[in-house]
Amino acid sequence: MEGVVSVFPSRKKKLHTTRSWSYVGLPETKAERRTKVESDIVIGVIDTGIWPESESFNDTGFGPPPSKWKGTCTSAANFTCNNKIIGARHYRKVRSYPEDDVQSPRDIDGHGTHTASTAAGNLVTHASMDGLGSGSARGGVPSARIAVYKVCWTDGCYDADILAAFDDAIADGVDIISLSVGSETPDAFFDDTTAIGAYHAMKNGVLTSASAGNEGPSAGTVNNAAPWILTVAASTTDRKYVTQVRFGNGETFEGTSINTIDLNNTMYPLVYGGNAPNTTGNTSVLCRQGSLNPSLVQGSIVLCDAYNDGIGPSSAGAIGSIMLNDDPSSEPEVSFSYPLPTSYLQGSDASEYATKTRKNRNATATISKSIEVKRRTAPLIPYFSSRGPNVINSNILKPDIAAPGVDILAAWSPATTATSEEGDERVVKYNIRSGTSMACPHATGAAAYIKSFHPTWSPAAIRSALMTTASPMKPANNRDAEFAYGSGLINLTRCNDPGLVYDAGEQDYIKFMCGQDYTAAQIKLITSQDVDCSNVGETFAWDLNYPSFILPGEVGKNVTRVFQRSVTNVGTAGVASYRAVLRAPGELVVRVEPEVLRFSSVEETKRFNVTVTARVGSSGGVVSGALVWSDGSHQVRSPIVAHTL
Repeated sequence: MEGVVSVFPSRKKKLHTTRSWSYVGLPETKAERRTKVESDIVIGVIDTGIWPESESFNDTGFGPPPSKWKGTCTSAANFTCNNKIIGARHYRKVRSYPEDDVQSPRDIDGHGTHTASTAAGNLVTHASMDGLGSGSARGGVPSARIAVYKVCWTDGCYDADILAAFDDAIADGVDIISLSVGSETPDAFFDDTTAIGAYHAMKNGVLTSASAGNEGPSAGTVNNAAPWILTVAASTTDRKYVTQVRFGNGETFEGTSINTIDLNNTMYPLVYGGNAPNTTGNTSVLCRQGSLNPSLVQGSIVLCDAYNDGIGPSSAGAIGSIMLNDDPSSEPEVSFSYPLPTSYLQGSDASEYATKTRKNRNATATISKSIEVKRRTAPLIPYFSSRGPNVINSNILKPDIAAPGVDILAAWSPATTATSEEGDERVVKYNIRSGTSMACPHATGAAAYIKSFHPTWSPAAIRSALMTTASPMKPANNRDAEFAYGSGLINLTRCNDPGLVYDAGEQDYIKFMCGQDYTAAQIKLITSQDVDCSNVGETFAWDLNYPSFILPGEVGKNVTRVFQRSVTNVGTAGVASYRAVLRAPGELVVRVEPEVLRFSSVEETKRFNVTVTARVGSSGGVVSGALVWSDGSHQVRSPIVAHTL
């Protein structure tokens, strides 16, 4: 039919599920802002919808929507927009609505409310999750407007709905799109609705910020990895939550969890899961759902030999749960909520004591309410955050950037409970969650913050500013190095004044696709255009004007590659000189030509070449360094990565 570019199955995707803003350089009171411009920025959130009555979306003090806004607000199920939430739509193109959801943009899951408030929620004082994380909750750009596109339901997020949401968001006039959704495995760009939708957003000047995925720590799992997307990994902040366990003999151990339920120091019988089986086999030692005998564990605290989701003990009637990990070198990066009081104990001491209690039928224990403590090793990338290399195109380093995504406090939907699990009766206005879903809206808010200072910058320029000003992270704390964190942790003290940017536009990406030997039909699937590569020309993937450099190596052999790049002067001074500063280990030999870039005006562009010779050692892995363009006040940093993964 006329107007149909391609046909493919509407597959199901899934959700990638505030101290954090201060931690990355955007304090509550002292940050430089252009509030009037910020108020004209519209962030499009493609997610599970939103809970409009949350204080995070109160429109007190907001004027009418910006004149550019062309969107609409779906009126359904008592849902209304305001001058903060200026647009809301919902999509269900190919399937009937789930019975346990509502046919409106209203969020009954909590995920979309959490991500929207993280990106652009109002400043709300005295926010907490039943006392945990107490303080002011706010988004990165609290003066910005929000447009909601509900594509995710209780049974998942479908491609047809995601693509329709992209189309509407672009036509409505959003400035940034935030998408904390993805596949379990990466898809080819021409077969990926997010890549296709984000391409058309880019063509219309809209940056798409997307979560990298929660399939880590395995290599090659990074998602949403098209070069026109800002791909966001999750990192920790310097805050974590710990939960104390006290046994009947007085010994105490500190574990991790997010526990808001106070047992008031009451001692309860401690029952080892292995002594209370409900089935044959040994699954009760792991406390899996249905494996525990309710008559043996009801009213007790259950001791489990491994991590679990807490549903097994909760559904069997237990009061609490203690989970064990006897690896002394393991420090959990993430604290999770459970439907009952729980603590996840690490280390050999706790395991040794638990071994004694397994045989003690009179053992007792209690679990305290969680407390907040300072994390010693922040920032680091948690195990769940998906890793590179980019299996769709190994010549583009992904993820691009890391942002806070662990133990994030943000608004929540009262239509569900704190964990959304059976047996959990806690209804909270603010919830603590972890995932690259939580990292993505931090990058979204940061991108919107840059756009408030530079409204005319392209999506590539905004991404470049975030990447080249990021705070470097330590490979010693993150063994996957740049494949875990990309250019590093977002840094909002520097990102709106990067000095130089690596810019790119539609024609650059078309040449990139031609250089990948995409057929005309495949390119049309992405661009909706007929492209003749013989007329357009082609660019090797490694020569796309990207703010990072990567080359696949061979164990024990020298591999050389020449990269071509250009940078544009966006500093306040028209006359500027930048010198190349190389930071590289012995395994990397890097040469930059020319070594000095001299600019005579703002918006002037200069080209340069980077020649990298890498020799990855016999053990293989990742070797990395950096190229920094410095004029004395700006440090424009790009990672250089060689690998054998």
